[in-house]
Amino acid sequence: MNTKKHYDKNDFIMTLLKGRTFIVLIILVILFSILSENFFSTSTLLMVAKHVALYGILAIGMTYVIITGGIDLSVGSVVGLGGMIGGYLIQKGLTVGGYTLYFSVPMVILIVILLGCAIGWVNGAVITKLRVAPFIATLGTMYICRGFANIISPGRTFSSLAGYEGLGNTGFKFMGSSIMGIPVGAILLIILSVITAIILRKTTFGWHVYAVGGNERAARMSGIKPDRVKIYVYMLSGACAALVGIINTAQLMAAHPAGGDGWEMNAITASVLGGTSMAGGIGTIGGTFVIGVLNDGMAMCGVTEFWQNVIKGAVIILAVVIDQYQRNLQAKMALRVKNEAKGHEKDRNTQRPAHGPHHRPRPQGPVHDSRRRHAHPQGGRDSRPRPRRRRAQFQASHGRRARRDLCRELYARGGD
Repeated sequence: MNTKKHYDKNDFIMTLLKGRTFIVLIILVILFSILSENFFSTSTLLMVAKHVALYGILAIGMTYVIITGGIDLSVGSVVGLGGMIGGYLIQKGLTVGGYTLYFSVPMVILIVILLGCAIGWVNGAVITKLRVAPFIATLGTMYICRGFANIISPGRTFSSLAGYEGLGNTGFKFMGSSIMGIPVGAILLIILSVITAIILRKTTFGWHVYAVGGNERAARMSGIKPDRVKIYVYMLSGACAALVGIINTAQLMAAHPAGGDGWEMNAITASVLGGTSMAGGIGTIGGTFVIGVLNDGMAMCGVTEFWQNVIKGAVIILAVVIDQYQRNLQAKMALRVKNEAKGHEKDRNTQRPAHGPHHRPRPQGPVHDSRRRHAHPQGGRDSRPRPRRRRAQFQASHGRRARRDLCRELYARGGD
């Protein structure tokens, strides 16, 4: 009875831990709606949706990276660099051999996303080929990208990004606009979330991502190439960060070198709150709404930026502690189930009859005289000949007797 109650308690706790993202989201919504009267206004919800889209797309790439057991600290700087390159191409174009080339908005977006993939490829190659720790490799890339973002415009802002109709580079504002009241960024977040969730759960590549994060050595022995998987994952993270840079620049219609500063912490927080384990091997696409609501709610309640950083840092630590507690609880429950299964198997073996239904019990009477006669005097092995040996002796003696009788018969005939 106590064991059943213990199981019910553990199951209830596990259910709460698995649904902690929605529980925290509901608590935050109730709290901020009480503290701020305009929290449910249309303008506030629109602002929250825009920020959720930015952090959510970043969290998608970060989730893949964390599942493989890594981390990407360069995503915030890639956001700033991608925005600066997009703004530079829209405003000034690309000068090659004395000629200036102006690209259409789709081409600008494609170039920026490919640049993000290239940065992710560099991160993955440094981590897998040079065996540099992900924290150190992406930390160096973070400073490099932030430096290039400042070099492009010597620290200035590209503020006029409307483009020119004669050059065919107008329409950049569309990425920051809304369709039927829904921000384009939020629509892209929904599409990317569905696609990446299907890839993670239903495709071979997604299984490889989980396998590499769970046990890289076992994955390698099973035929998976962990280095290739990690490179692809970091390329995805870089592409997501570059896309966020484009969306952020289009929403502001301006590109600043400091864009995306510190957003890597928002991405990590969103991933961890969504249930992704920092130890790797476990994770889902979720938690993005929590970080967006948390940031905007604190801003509306008048919480300063400094205290916001303190609170977000505490949230990250708390999320990691809860994740570790969940892993330990799962391990204990699995071990208890395994031990109970062994106990039930042992009980079945003890209750099962030792012999079949047609078994005849061996008589327990006194030892036969032949046994006593052939027994070893010092309690050793029985000295009686074995069945095979007795058969050979019988055949040999029978053959000698037959040969003797035959000789006698021939001798008698010869004598006649």
